[in-house]
Amino acid sequence: MRGDGNDGDGRDDPAAGLRVTEVGTEGPRVVLLHGLFGRGRNFTQVAKALTPELRSVLVDLPNHGASAWTTTVDYPVVAGLVADLLDERYAADGPVHLVGHSMGGKVAMVLALTRPDLVERLVVVDIAPAESSGAGEFEHLLASLAALPLERVVRRSDADELLAPAVPDERVRLFLLQNLRATDGGFAWEPNLALLRRELPTIGGFPEVLRPDGSAATFDGPVLWVAGERSSYVRPEHAAPMRRLFPRTRSVTVRGAGHWVHSERPDAFVDVLRAFLLPRGSAPMVDVERTTGIEPA
Repeated sequence: MRGDGNDGDGRDDPAAGLRVTEVGTEGPRVVLLHGLFGRGRNFTQVAKALTPELRSVLVDLPNHGASAWTTTVDYPVVAGLVADLLDERYAADGPVHLVGHSMGGKVAMVLALTRPDLVERLVVVDIAPAESSGAGEFEHLLASLAALPLERVVRRSDADELLAPAVPDERVRLFLLQNLRATDGGFAWEPNLALLRRELPTIGGFPEVLRPDGSAATFDGPVLWVAGERSSYVRPEHAAPMRRLFPRTRSVTVRGAGHWVHSERPDAFVDVLRAFLLPRGSAPMVDVERTTGIEPA
């Protein structure tokens, strides 16, 4: 397992094989789970903005960042690894707030359905408990990264230049290239690209989660469902399954944001998190020019 030494107290969990970074020392805990190609430190700016009222745990999910690689992708298994981490370290004194974006949002939903005792409030960011619509985009990005001739990369700028024809959006390229690390033998990818590409249909799906008696599991705690205005990952037909599994769901749309809400509109994203996670009366008013459809918690 690898460490990056950035921002906060990053440690390996020996049981779960998950790398975490802690930001803040006071207040209720917020555990943040990233999406495909991401890593925990993607949320560093958000986590710092949540202090001092909230302290954050930024998790590198399996096959990403500095966490261990696996041989398959399975949402219940990954949710179980995160649950083990919470049981052993972060939820010993009570449930935590759980925030997940995209793939991490699916992990967060499965965790809340299977271990509701660990989750106080759930925030699901630009994803739904259904088949995702962006598989073609991610297949292209995975193929582009796998095809990059790393033997020709001496500096990160070389990788950026080589990737530009396949990924012309500079913002997306910079996000992807954060996964490139320097080693003694040259540059290498931190994510398990071969596995992620092979398991993309599973990543794009959503499992059925059942109780021990065979009935459909639900999470009855408060849920905030955040969508980017310019994203197609949350659609009107997703509302019914979302509210069936999470009956106490509130919705908010962040204006001007695409799929990566927290990086494209970080101030608005922090606003809605604070409004939902902090006690009524202590949360700031949400800027209605940037968001729609939320009330303070």
